[in-house]
Amino acid sequence: MDSSFQTQCKPRSTLHNIEVPHPHFSSGGTKNGNAVTSHIVIPARLASIRLPRKLLLAETGKPLIQHTYEAAQKARRPGGVCVAADCEEIAVVVRNFGGQVVLTSPHCTSGTDRIAEVSTQLGNVDILVNVQGDEPELSGHAIDLVVDLLQRNPAINMATLATPIRSREKLDDPACVKVVMTEVCTESTGVGPKTFRALYFSRAAIPHAREWRDDYLLAEPPHFFQHLGLYAYRRDFLLQLAQLPRTPLERLENLEQLRALENGHEILVGIVDEPTIGIDTPADYAAFVQRYRNRR
Repeated sequence: MDSSFQTQCKPRSTLHNIEVPHPHFSSGGTKNGNAVTSHIVIPARLASIRLPRKLLLAETGKPLIQHTYEAAQKARRPGGVCVAADCEEIAVVVRNFGGQVVLTSPHCTSGTDRIAEVSTQLGNVDILVNVQGDEPELSGHAIDLVVDLLQRNPAINMATLATPIRSREKLDDPACVKVVMTEVCTESTGVGPKTFRALYFSRAAIPHAREWRDDYLLAEPPHFFQHLGLYAYRRDFLLQLAQLPRTPLERLENLEQLRALENGHEILVGIVDEPTIGIDTPADYAAFVQRYRNRR
């Protein structure tokens, strides 16, 4: 998650047609004897440096934000999905395809700001899931996994995902954020995927091999992991995190998640073997359109 914010949002609007948790979704956990609830929030900003107005691009017949919304709906654990829009133009598009939308304050300077603002209006929701608006091919399984990490570990406040890196090009790419982590014993019964704790996130190639060998990229278990920009937060923690000042390493790497680590908070990490493909450039979008058409 790129870092650019310190929360200064001022409330702008109330929720528009926010969904209530669907009765068939599994809660997967309890809090004080009650089911733990979760909700997906998709922060949506119209401006984009490398691909202007990308969330409204619609060469597939649907705007990009609709593809992401529909992908998020495939998750079964969260009780609903909404878009946290930074302008009326995006809000109108979301309403037109039948989506739920919140028009957030123009004072928000990041997607996490918008999610924090929305979280105060969602009622008794315990976990907020941050799905990036330019991730139209994100799987429902990945969303369910990051929610499950918090539901199975009630003492932890933040979770995210990673996927193995298998190419030197990606390992050396500063746009590909790397994470180093260690396996942990969780509070679950041991059923389910392994869980890890993040030690550090960096744009550098970490861990660094003193003497490089190409077969390091093929190792099992993998040596290198790409961090995926999908997060789950407990609501109270999210509101506190958004109020903390930016930290030295966060500023240096321009990675917001380092703020949590530098303030002594643990971040759980789940592993998926399905790297998501964010839409950041015209070439990214053209490739997505072609993949979409090939699937039809």
